[in-house]
Amino acid sequence: MVEKLDLPFPLLSDPVGERAIKPYDVWNEGRHIAKPAVVVITPEGQEAFRRVSGDFADRPAEDDILDVAHRLGLPPTTQEAPRPGRPEPGPRAMPLASLGPYYRGAKFAATALALRVPEVEEQARILIEEVDRYAEATRELRRRLDGGRA
Repeated sequence: MVEKLDLPFPLLSDPVGERAIKPYDVWNEGRHIAKPAVVVITPEGQEAFRRVSGDFADRPAEDDILDVAHRLGLPPTTQEAPRPGRPEPGPRAMPLASLGPYYRGAKFAATALALRVPEVEEQARILIEEVDRYAEATRELRRRLDGGRA
């Protein structure tokens, strides 16, 4: 994954969950995989941020994670800046042009569900915010790929 995405940092892999996933209590016993989660650990080993998500699409905003990192007051890294490339979708990926209508449908579905089931209104609001972020990121990617013309 590091090579595929040309990431300027290492990734931790814990395929059976014993070294990092279970100790941080993000193991999904029923599915035998990690729950979608972001855990920020200080250099002293203390937990500075935790967000365990309900599903693969439920992600915290990048700004929330960056705010935590900035509050830690650590010196900046000396790694090279990431080199953005041209993304290559996998064989099962949804075409980029289809994401806009997909996100609109997801947003309308979440809105309708919140109106029908008041108990899920807060979860629907969070989902709508996430969909809005994904839609904006998709628009920005399309602008970048179109050379700023879109």
